[in-house]
Amino acid sequence: MDRSKLTTEKRNSRTKKIDTLSTLEIVTTINKQDQAVAQAVARQAKQIAKAVDVIVNGFKRGGRLFYVGAGTSGRLGVLDASECPPTYGVNPQMVQGVIAGGKRALVRSVEGAEDHAADGAKALKSKRLKDVDVVCGIAACGITPFVHGAVEYARQMGCATLFVTCAPQSKKLITADVIITAVVGPEVITGSTRMKAGTATKLVLNTLTTSAMIKMGKVYGNLMVDVKITNDKLRDRAQRIIMAITGVSRSLAQSLLEKSNGLVKPAIVMHAKKVDLITALEILKASDNFLRIAIGSKQQSSGCKSRK
Repeated sequence: MDRSKLTTEKRNSRTKKIDTLSTLEIVTTINKQDQAVAQAVARQAKQIAKAVDVIVNGFKRGGRLFYVGAGTSGRLGVLDASECPPTYGVNPQMVQGVIAGGKRALVRSVEGAEDHAADGAKALKSKRLKDVDVVCGIAACGITPFVHGAVEYARQMGCATLFVTCAPQSKKLITADVIITAVVGPEVITGSTRMKAGTATKLVLNTLTTSAMIKMGKVYGNLMVDVKITNDKLRDRAQRIIMAITGVSRSLAQSLLEKSNGLVKPAIVMHAKKVDLITALEILKASDNFLRIAIGSKQQSSGCKSRK
């Protein structure tokens, strides 16, 4: 394929003389180009929503989400996956990032690693894929062999597949259940897809996992009620979440956290239902782990009692 025809490889007519500009003009030019990124992602809202539903369906069946990419795309996948456990209290195996070249590629460029489709398939084989898993390929140009090899292997295994790209010309070469194409236009520096394409990809991945976690009951309002307390910042946040939902003081919020072994959601149920930890966990399980249902049922029950 002639890569010069790909949007991600074309020259940007607005930046052909960027090397002659002042520092402020360079910064302003880059910023103006970046402003188009959010709009490009917004145009893919329906496709992103479809992808979220695919992911949630996989999660509910006990499946995992795998991001597969090379270079910047791979690093963004690993980044998004690594932030899910502390934010939403999920098992690190639930969302995983696979990057061409392995872990060393996270901190040092291993460009040649992306050229072999068989390596992409091999990388996923080691994950022992199941048909309930979801595999999301990420490639700004849309043609990265490593990514295509992984996605094709996933399809052979019966997995649902997604693909995130910024090159509309590549769609005809992609075989996936849902294709997300955020067309951000040519890069400020020709072919430097760590810029607009990378930013668009980050926005898409953020939206995929955040939306999926909301649909899985990991959020109450806009609060991360399954946050994993791993440092002082998150301990403070957990206390404030309990305070915001229940109206209790900080000292009582801390006491509830201690009684719930640091679990925010059960702590809130313990207070709302006036029950111990074991009972709170049972209530949550019966509510499919949705806090709103768990504590809402108490309010409804109280209302019924008051009418008798």
